[in-house]
Amino acid sequence: MSAQNSAGIQTLLDAEREAQKIVQQAREYRTKRIRDAKSEAQKEIEDYKKQKEEEYKKFEGEHSSGFKTAEEESNKEADAKLQEIKDAGKKQGDEVIEGLIRVTTDVKPQVPEKIAA
Repeated sequence: MSAQNSAGIQTLLDAEREAQKIVQQAREYRTKRIRDAKSEAQKEIEDYKKQKEEEYKKFEGEHSSGFKTAEEESNKEADAKLQEIKDAGKKQGDEVIEGLIRVTTDVKPQVPEKIAA
């Protein structure tokens, strides 16, 4: 009977080892599937990001030309106004300086009507 028990115990140990191998293979398979899924998800994220960046660049290209045009027009207007101011300064600058000198040198003191107390 002892040989029979020993054979039964050996069969159980063999079955347990086999079960451990199967569990280990299942874990390895699961780990591999998780890694593959993670890798695939990362690739999808990168593809999506790339697509959105391209869409943004396209949108920016379509809409930034309007800003550039407006900026150029605004710069032209500012340059024209600046030139007008410079021309007026050249044309009337001497008169303005003479007027300032005349006003500062020709002082006419006046007595105030009421002195505040």
